Amino acid sequence: MPTVKILLHQEQPIHPQAVRALYTAMNWWPERTEEQIAQILTTHIAIGAWDKKRLIGFARIISDHCFHAYIEDVMIHPAYQRQSIGKRLISRLLEAIAHIETVTLFCEVDLIPFYEKLDFRA
Repeated sequence: MPTVKILLHQEQPIHPQAVRALYTAMNWWPERTEEQIAQILTTHIAIGAWDKKRLIGFARIISDHCFHAYIEDVMIHPAYQRQSIGKRLISRLLEAIAHIETVTLFCEVDLIPFYEKLDFRA
């Protein structure tokens, strides 16, 4: 198993091209441009999972920075799934927003057990 670092965008900048490549690997959001991704990286809390210099995981938060936060775009590259990277990514993200009262997300039904292990509830 590779040594994966989990770092906020402020700790290690996340480049839009790397996020675009991850979206492609996941077959998500083909219409999102690098310019749009660059914009969300400057306006939202974002976190990456890194295998050396390769971005292999990503998530972001949309928030009012006080009361509510919404987790969006949680993805781990298919070659790295089932290695607890997603758990580490979400746990570190939740630490960064521990002061926020309500944190929500939407997910596919088959991912509910994963998020329940992280104290979310359906």
